[in-house]
Order: sequence, then structure tokens, then C-alpha cells
Amino acid sequence: MIAEERESMSPTKIGFGILWPACWTGVPIKAVIAVIVMTMGLVHFEGRFGLAVVMLLISPVTVFAIPIIMAVFGTHFGEGIGLEILFWLSIPVDIWAFGLVGRTYFLERLRKEPPDDGLGLAIWWRAALVGAFFLPALWGAVSFVTDNAITASRSMAEIESLRQIFDNGLPIAERIGLELTIWGTISSALLIVLSLIGVSIFGQIIRRISQDCKPTSENYQGLITRWDLMRVPADQGLLLGSLAGVGVVMSLVFWTVLPVTTPHPHECCQKPEVQAEPVFKPVEALNKNAQRLVLLTAQVEAMERQKAETKGQIEKGKGKAEGETAKDSSAKTKP
Repeated sequence: MIAEERESMSPTKIGFGILWPACWTGVPIKAVIAVIVMTMGLVHFEGRFGLAVVMLLISPVTVFAIPIIMAVFGTHFGEGIGLEILFWLSIPVDIWAFGLVGRTYFLERLRKEPPDDGLGLAIWWRAALVGAFFLPALWGAVSFVTDNAITASRSMAEIESLRQIFDNGLPIAERIGLELTIWGTISSALLIVLSLIGVSIFGQIIRRISQDCKPTSENYQGLITRWDLMRVPADQGLLLGSLAGVGVVMSLVFWTVLPVTTPHPHECCQKPEVQAEPVFKPVEALNKNAQRLVLLTAQVEAMERQKAETKGQIEKGKGKAEGETAKDSSAKTKP
């Protein structure tokens, strides 16, 4: 009975059971690589950063589909040599993730003996090949339907019946909500249906691989023991040291390539240098004012003395002039 249930398991369930864990198994490693590549400035994602993250980091079946989508549809996820580096470094991570998840799934769900070597590679190249053809077709179909749905939703928002209900036509907020609901529902439904078809195709691939595998001879307790032993490394000290060393190296590389975040203004926009005002000291200010008062007092006294001397010289000159005038007049009056 249990064997029949395993044989009758739907391809969609099989594909989702391997694809979903494999996606999240490789995400931490890919995220570290992506952060270092972006920190080094080798790749620049643009407005579709979220979509690029989903297709590059999460899905292990898009490594060949993304270049095809970019070439055929002119979609621009980003630029820089880091995009190619991220592609190539994601391949071994995806192969390892498929191998790890595939062995566990074969034993736990399908009760089949996984191949000794090459299971991850066998799953990966088949999945990448299917994704190279299916994902561009999905992209084109969803884009075509979305464009037509947007046009149809705009036409529906301008029908005469709505103009009769509202004097000036449908309000802007309600119109945006109506259009978004119409074309969003259609596009989302199509995307979900096509995604399920793709997952089902992937499940058919896994089922064909499992048909060549032998059934397991252990009972459930024996399979649990094998799962536990598969997760325990042969040399735990070496694994711990390797992980610690890789973490230290990645941290040093990150801090080495991290750009300087201190802002430096451009030459054309440099601000004039402004010197800070000195600290006000009351005692020094009073002393300076007292010295200024002493100097001003001395200057005023000197000016008064100079003015008095000048006035005395002027009066003395007038007295001499009057004396000479009196002598001249007396001399003229004598016979």
C-alpha cells in the first residue's frame, strides 16, 4: 500500500519536494558571494533588483535561462562582470544542493537507493536544460498576457456605464484599484499555472531518475539511521576548522573591498573654509577693553594738548600782528 502511494505520487509534489529545499539550501552561500561581488563594484543591479535576487539566488534552474531572457526580450537585470561571476559560482552550489536534497528525498519519500555519485549533477543539468527552454517561454507568455490585460483593464475603466454612474468618470483611486485588480489577477493566475507546469516537468525528471534506482532494503528505523549518519561529517574537526577559516577569510575580504563611505565633495562643489570663532573669555575681554580705554584716554589727552598748543601759537601770532599794525599806524601819524 505504501509502495503504491509512493509510485502514484504526483510529479508536481515530487518536483516541489526537491526544488524548494534545494533553493533555500544554496541561498546562504550565494548571498555571501553576491554581497562580496556587489561590494567590490563588479555588478550593479538596477530597478529589477528583487527579481534578479529571486532568479539568481533562490532558483537553481535559471543559470541558462537568464542570459536567454536578456538576449531575446532585452530585459536588463544589471551590468558588470560580477553578473557572469555570480552565474558561474552558483553552478557548483546548485549541484551540491541538489545532491544533498536529492539523496535525502530518495531515501525518505521515494524509498529508493540514491546513486552513489553524480546525483546532484544529474539533477542539475536536466533542470537547467529544461529551465533554459521553459522559463523564457514563461517570461514571454506572462509579459504578453500582462500587456494585453493592462490594455483591457484600461478600456473597461472607461466604459460608458461607469461614466453614467459618476459625473466625471471613475475617480482616479478607484480606477487604479480596478485596473490593478483586473490585470494583476490575470497575470498572477497565469504565472501560478505555468509555474506548476514547470514544477511538474521537473518532477517527471526526478521520477525518471528514480526508476533506475533500486528500492531500499532497510526499514524505517534503518533509514532514519542512514539520514543521521549522512548529516554527520567524517572529520568534524576539519569541517569546523574549514567553516571557521572560510568565515574569517570572507570577513577580511569584505572589509578589504568595502568602499570608503566618507563623503568627499566634488571640486566644483567645495564649500569655502570657515574658521570656528574663538571661545569667549570674559576676563580677557575686560582686560582688552581696559587697555583700549587707557589708549583712547591717552590719545584724547594728547589731542587736547596739541589743540591747546596750536591755539596758543595762533593767539601769539595774532598779538604780534596787532603790535606791528599799531607801530605802522603811529609812524604814519607823526608830522
